[in-house]
Amino acid sequence: MSTIPDQHYIDKILQGETNAFAILVDRYKDMIFTLALQMVKNREEAEEVSQDTFVKIYSSLGKFKGDSKFSTWAYKVTYNTCLDRLKKNKKEDLNISIDEFSAHLIKTMDNALSALEDKERKQTIQNCLSMLPREENILLTLFYFEDQNLEEIGKVMGITANNVKVKLFRSRQKLAVILKKQLEPEIVQCYERER
Repeated sequence: MSTIPDQHYIDKILQGETNAFAILVDRYKDMIFTLALQMVKNREEAEEVSQDTFVKIYSSLGKFKGDSKFSTWAYKVTYNTCLDRLKKNKKEDLNISIDEFSAHLIKTMDNALSALEDKERKQTIQNCLSMLPREENILLTLFYFEDQNLEEIGKVMGITANNVKVKLFRSRQKLAVILKKQLEPEIVQCYERER
């Protein structure tokens, strides 16, 4: 990625050099597509949402004040575009019970995850994330895979950093329950092979 800051290209675009937008698209297309795919859970729709997002970013570039990183602002536009799409499609969330959650469960989950290869681990986590309700899936994705901090996530999702912290805790609990259910068969198979 070029070291020239985003603001340089934003200024060029606002001055009429529209071809500079291609550089911003190139920088953020993967990030935006990944977030869209996490939310809408359909590749074709994620591509459409990504295109819609870039159209919205381009047309409202003059509204970007620079009080947050451009990537945070782009995430927020993506997030809102996905929400609009999902409202239109009226998809149902899957609710997971966290009654069976415990500290021991997290330890078991961590041990099982560390036994998997890195690529396999990421795929397992992604699969389990997709079983979470949309908002929790996005929250965990932004925090763990996109390295966004609580403030940035709050700006993207339109909530306070403290609210992000609480929601993050609950989402991690739910993810632990899902991972336990997904990984137990693998742990049992591993254990039986070792005997």
